[in-house]
Amino acid sequence: MRASAPIVRDLPVLLVAVVWGSSFLAVNRITTGDTVLAMLVLRFGLVLPLLGFAARRALRGLGWREWLGGSLLGLILGGIFLLETYGAVFTSVTNAGLIISLTMVLTPLAESAVSRTRLPRAFALAAVLSVLGVALLTGEGGFKAPNGGDLLIFGAAMTRTVHVLVMSRTRATRTTDSLALTWVQLASAAVVFAVGAAVTGSSPLALAATYGPAEWAWLLHLALLCTLFAFFVQMWAVRATSPSRVSLLLGTEPVWAAASGIAVAGERPGALGLFGVLLILAGTEWGRRTVAPAALPAAVPEREPAAV
Repeated sequence: MRASAPIVRDLPVLLVAVVWGSSFLAVNRITTGDTVLAMLVLRFGLVLPLLGFAARRALRGLGWREWLGGSLLGLILGGIFLLETYGAVFTSVTNAGLIISLTMVLTPLAESAVSRTRLPRAFALAAVLSVLGVALLTGEGGFKAPNGGDLLIFGAAMTRTVHVLVMSRTRATRTTDSLALTWVQLASAAVVFAVGAAVTGSSPLALAATYGPAEWAWLLHLALLCTLFAFFVQMWAVRATSPSRVSLLLGTEPVWAAASGIAVAGERPGALGLFGVLLILAGTEWGRRTVAPAALPAAVPEREPAAV
């Protein structure tokens, strides 16, 4: 019984990595370039009431500084969602899931530059491996320029890094209840999507009317599993196990992203592309293991909030 306890604690966290890895596949199944904003409004419309109900007491205790700080973080978060979602529409599931994993390399690099600390030499080699892997993967077996969707996903990875750094340095939100802070961020991002949808004429209700059972299943997957489930599992996991163990398990997300793209979406990167996949996975994992836990990307819901 004692031996099985760590496994039982690990399974929910591993499941979070699996659903996060499949999130790009879900977006690819239910979204086009014309419906990104409408889909995001629907997704957040499902999440916010449920999360708000759970956070109602903590929300009542927030002051104007916490609301302002959370709202500003939410604007950055909204940018991440937009870049990731548009990127997922215009590139492959495999590319999207693996390029976004570069956040694990970009964040320690940015943290090192801001704090003026030197990273281990091994991290530089890991970063080179990751970049070389992306070049092979996005170059379709060669060294071609990445397409627009690849660049959007890379932009999302950089914006995630900004989000992590800003969050760690925003004094007003350092002691804020994580559930309340997440709701404020998601609500702020939802306002951006709703305004954008209204301006562009992208109607969430019209999109909802076109969805059949399969599309609604994918949307619920994004809202309930990739966001709510992931957030609450992380809140539980940091108390039930060590942060380093949670980090290692969540770090398998790119593996599941590649698996969903290749096995479910039927994508075939080619021999050099597959080699690029292996380089990205090896580089990001090696890089993540060589830096201190404090330099790693913060665990947040929907990658989330920082993630598709």
